[in-house]
Amino acid sequence: MADLFDADLGSAAPAEAVPLAERIRPASLGEIIGQEHLTGPEGPIGRMVAAGRLSSLVLWGPPGTGKTSIARLLAEAASYRFVPLSAVFSGVADLKKVFAEAEVQARMGHRTLLFVDEIHRFNRSQQDGFLPFVEAGLFFNDTATTENPSFELNAALLSRCQVLVLKRLDDEALEALLARAEQAEGRVLPLTEEARAALIASADGDGRFLLNQAEMLFTALSASAKAGNDLSPDAAGPRLLPGSIDTDQLRTLIQRRLPVYDKDREGHYGLISALHKSIRGSDPQAALYYLARMLTAGEEPLYVLRRLTRAAVEDIGLADPQALAQCMAAKDAFDFLGSPEGELAIVQACLYLATAPKSNAVYVAQKEAWKSAKAHGSLSPPKHILGAPTKLMRELGHGEGYAYDHDLPDAFSGQDYWPEEMEAETYYRPTDRGFEKRLAERLAWWNERREQQQQQEGR
Repeated sequence: MADLFDADLGSAAPAEAVPLAERIRPASLGEIIGQEHLTGPEGPIGRMVAAGRLSSLVLWGPPGTGKTSIARLLAEAASYRFVPLSAVFSGVADLKKVFAEAEVQARMGHRTLLFVDEIHRFNRSQQDGFLPFVEAGLFFNDTATTENPSFELNAALLSRCQVLVLKRLDDEALEALLARAEQAEGRVLPLTEEARAALIASADGDGRFLLNQAEMLFTALSASAKAGNDLSPDAAGPRLLPGSIDTDQLRTLIQRRLPVYDKDREGHYGLISALHKSIRGSDPQAALYYLARMLTAGEEPLYVLRRLTRAAVEDIGLADPQALAQCMAAKDAFDFLGSPEGELAIVQACLYLATAPKSNAVYVAQKEAWKSAKAHGSLSPPKHILGAPTKLMRELGHGEGYAYDHDLPDAFSGQDYWPEEMEAETYYRPTDRGFEKRLAERLAWWNERREQQQQQEGR
């Protein structure tokens, strides 16, 4: 692409009125970047297109990952009418109108793909309105959301849809997207390797944001060249050559603070990983260094707080339950004080985590419990701990024989709470560090009492 470099950017053809992100929208599913696990021949969308049969989908993923483009191109590939609808700007009347039109089109032999963007914005009653039309097959329902569908969508609607998870765009995908933008512009951004990496990292996996930043940069460069300005303070004239713009000049052009990239080009995710592992390794000095690197480079404080909170529950857990409380308090303090005063609360949380006793027992327990839940399916709890609010349930034995622990010595009954078809399993194994040492003693005492009770009952 060397022929795309242009030393005199002011001579380049004017940008089209259509935004850059719109001009380079993919023309086919094969041109979607970063979601090949869905759109490729072996992916669920690729298989649907090949079979010529679509099922209702929920596209779940972060902003700028291609949800709208996938829906539009899926409709085109399957010869469906594409009807977009925004849950932000639409109400019940809009839904009824779309449903009525879909019925008319269905009688004419035309299938409709209804794409509902941000469907979680609809309330429960509005979501229920989709059910009869999805079940009747009058149109194919394709929805997009940035929120967890298991929390935001009705169970009835979710059970009729296949959830496809879109990945955050990685650096390779963002680089390919930026190259596509440069090809559309007919010129390559004259950035150093470090500045190009900084531009890509600033997008944080959001392709739309990257394209908007690139368009802003193209405009700024053109304006600078027309004015006869150079970006170097000691320059004698325009010198916008390949590789001539560094991170400091890039920051000036797009008016956005960027993460600092050192000579090794260690970026955004390298630094957050270093921060997390320094905390895990109980090195408060190194943790504070990486925290400072990120915050002084312009990283979003709330992003750092989210990662600290993750470290609190993954690497400390119940060895020190206050670790999580410290992180949430730091978030509240930052919200209250703002920057830079609130950053001191982030520092306090970071140092608390790094100096706390460490345990990943909660993290391991979650993984093992999730695995067991998937393996054992939908086994019913034993009848004696099932609620019995109705006469029929009582006749079926629900709640029969349940022992109310608070009425017993030491507030402990030792009853069996596992499904009858399943042996008791152990997921949580507390360490002998911090508060977990006390928990281990407590669990051991309960287990001993439980075994004694089972022996007395002949189990």
